[in-house]
Amino acid sequence: MPGKTVPGNNLISVPILSRRALLAAAGAFAFSPARATPKLKIAFIYTGPVADGGYTYQHDLARQAIQHHFGGAVETHFVENVGEGQECERVLRQLADGGADMVFSTSFSFMNAVTRVAKLYPEVKFEQATGYKTAPNVAEYNLRFYEGRAVCGTLAGLLSKTGIAGYVAAYPIPEVVMGINAFTLAARAQNPHFRVRVVWISSWIDPGREADAANSLIDQGADILTDHMDSAAVMQTAQARGVQAFGQSADRSAVGPTAQLTAIIDNWAPYCIARVQSVLDGSWRPGSVWLGMKQGGVELAPYGPAVTPPARAAADRIKTGIIDGSVHPFAGPIIDQSGRLRVAAGQTMSDDDILKMDFFVQGA
Repeated sequence: MPGKTVPGNNLISVPILSRRALLAAAGAFAFSPARATPKLKIAFIYTGPVADGGYTYQHDLARQAIQHHFGGAVETHFVENVGEGQECERVLRQLADGGADMVFSTSFSFMNAVTRVAKLYPEVKFEQATGYKTAPNVAEYNLRFYEGRAVCGTLAGLLSKTGIAGYVAAYPIPEVVMGINAFTLAARAQNPHFRVRVVWISSWIDPGREADAANSLIDQGADILTDHMDSAAVMQTAQARGVQAFGQSADRSAVGPTAQLTAIIDNWAPYCIARVQSVLDGSWRPGSVWLGMKQGGVELAPYGPAVTPPARAAADRIKTGIIDGSVHPFAGPIIDQSGRLRVAAGQTMSDDDILKMDFFVQGA
């Protein structure tokens, strides 16, 4: 049962499904036996549960959209709560041995396992999310999450009364670091004295530790929270403590009706559907794709009740500028924590430099 049609990346219009009962076979390794007209067998592997309501949930919406769009031409399954390293390799081999034609690997932590297993199954097409390694049968896809962070940072800089934001983060990898930096730069563009305090969790999802980190940050003066985690714990904590927050990966307003200022929404479906189509018509090729607001890969939830008209107008200007190319979240001058000039005035960071970002800007 389709919900609404979401703007895509100019490849295809995708009907996004509302939450529904999962397929009885979901989570199983084995696909149904081949028929006279074999279905394309597609598997998704997730680092967390589909019920996280965030990153994994958004990827599972893409899986559901694939099944809805192609109907009987495809058969999809997923495996949730997959660990990295040897466990991931084991799951990937079982999926390939079970007949998978295509595997969407949805976590940076799966990248090395995918690279190793892909060599053993050259006939299987692997799609690796948020990685950087490709191969003859491995493609990489990503979203420019940092664009949404720049809009969120703009709101934070204008709305925070303490001038301090708390940031609960998974791992200090470029994907996460660039988000912290984009948020901080945008906030300091509005308030030059703005500070971002970061707590590292060393996991993609750990609700208990995420809540503890959020409470600690609030106790240290943060009146706005954001995170790069997969659960809703930070938003729930913000709602309980009476501070503001930004949703991560999905609209969190259901658990933060007064806390949420906006949320970054990951829209993976257009890319995933287009890639399945390319397998079906024989045009699939490996490569690396990075989609942002302009292509509809990164979206923002409606502004919450605490967003003032001036803050809304400022955030809209950043969003519009990112889409039309007049604003770049990493435009110079950019100075790191040590005082070193990283990007000169009048210049912007290249995609290659953003993808290997290993420093923090002033204020973070």
